Formats: sequence, structure tokens, C-alpha cells
Amino acid sequence: MVSTVFLSFGPVVAHAQVSSREGIALQDQIMELRQQLSQVQSGGASSSGSLPAPVAVGSQSSGASGDLVAQLLDRVNTLESQQRDMRGQLEELTNQLKEQSASLSKQMSDMQFAAQNGGGAAAATTAAASSTSKKEETGGSHAATASTEAAQTPESALKAGNAALLKHDYSAAQQSAQSVIAHGKGAVKIDGQYLLGQSLAGQKQYRDSTVAYYDAYKLSPKGAKAPYALLGVSSALISLGNKKAACQALAKLKSEFPNPSERVAKSTAYFSKQGECS
Repeated sequence: MVSTVFLSFGPVVAHAQVSSREGIALQDQIMELRQQLSQVQSGGASSSGSLPAPVAVGSQSSGASGDLVAQLLDRVNTLESQQRDMRGQLEELTNQLKEQSASLSKQMSDMQFAAQNGGGAAAATTAAASSTSKKEETGGSHAATASTEAAQTPESALKAGNAALLKHDYSAAQQSAQSVIAHGKGAVKIDGQYLLGQSLAGQKQYRDSTVAYYDAYKLSPKGAKAPYALLGVSSALISLGNKKAACQALAKLKSEFPNPSERVAKSTAYFSKQGECS
């Protein structure tokens, strides 16, 4: 994904370089014409080969010089107009490069967690797009489901999602979790985010599950769900085979929660063994 973004800069930069060379060439031509024009206006000798020598003297020579001055002025005006157009194009290309650079910086920032933990924002984006696509493809049957969800409160949706999770209906649990996240606030929203991590893990979508669990942790880093969310991150990363990152998540848990509950302590010990943490 990142390489595609960088490749898209290639034509723009090359175009900008070509335009710069053409602009320099235009400036050289304008300077040369101005020198020729100055020589003609001062009654000097003909230019270095590019201007024809006078063919007569007296009034005829003056008329020819006047025509030549007019021609040179026209050429200078035309070249200056072209130069202004090229400057406008260069400014537009520069702005495009700045916008693309800013967009790339944002993408790299969003993907920082992905680069370290095997999924990250790219996986979250993929999950959101996949979820949207699935909802659009289901047609009329899901229209009724959407209507039902709209009538639910975040609390009732959370309850329904946890019930679906116990029945191993992970797809239904995921839909309920997304509804809670969209409409819930405070502790309810945090629980919905944690439920999303559980439902994705149940579907073996471990990359997306890692992100969902970590987002649950970020919503309340010191809250009751935070240690469980970090355990979820560790579990998903172990399933992805990224034991190093899993151990980092467990180390973070131990550092931030030195006196965990018995359940958290047992789970931490279990995942530390699974991840072969030192």
C-alpha cells in the first residue's frame, strides 16, 4: 500500500523537473531576444546570426528596423506569456506534491501500530470496508435487521451482542458491537469496543481483532477493561505468530497494572508461556 503511494509521486516529480527545464529555456530565449531588441533600438549591429543583416540604407533601413523591433516585441510578449503559464503549472504541481506528502504522512502515522503489531490501521480500514461491503450485499434481509438495530438502545445492543457471543454467533456479536460503538458513550462504548475484539477473534480475524482490542484499551487506559483489552491484544498477536509484539503487550500490562486481579494474573502467565516471553 505504501509503495503504491510513493509510486504515484513519480510522474508528478518528473513533470515538475521537465517543466523547470522548459522554464529555464524560455528565460534564456527571452533574455536573448531582449538583448537583440536593445541592439536594434540603439541602432547597433545585427545580432549574432539570428537576425538578418539590413538590406538597404536610409528610410528603407529604418523601416526594416522598425518591423524587426515589432517582431521582437511580439516574440518577447509571447515567450513571457508562456513563461507565466508554466509558472502557474509549476505552482499547481508543487501544491499537489505538498498535498500528497501530507496525505502520505498521515497514512504512515495511522499505520505505525500496524508496522509494529501485524495489523494496525490498515487492517482496521480493511475491516470497516469489508463490513460495509457485506452489509450492502445482503439486500432486503438486512434492511429489517438495520431497522431493529436502530430501535435498540446501546445497552440492549450490548446485551444482545454478549448473548450472541456466548452462542458462538460471532457475526451477530460483531454487528451488535458495531452498533454499540456507533451510538454508545462512556463505559457502554468501551464494552462494545471490547466485544468487537472478541467477535473478530472468534471469526479468526486476528489482525482486525488486535486493532479492536487496542482501541478498547485506548478508550480508557486505566479503566476496568484495559487489562483485559491488553490480554486480547496479546492473544491475537500470538495467533498471528507475532510473539515478540505479544510479549510487549504483556509487559505493558504488567507495568501499568502491577496488582492485577487473580483472573488477569493467571491469563498473563498463560499468554507469557504461549508467547515464550522472557
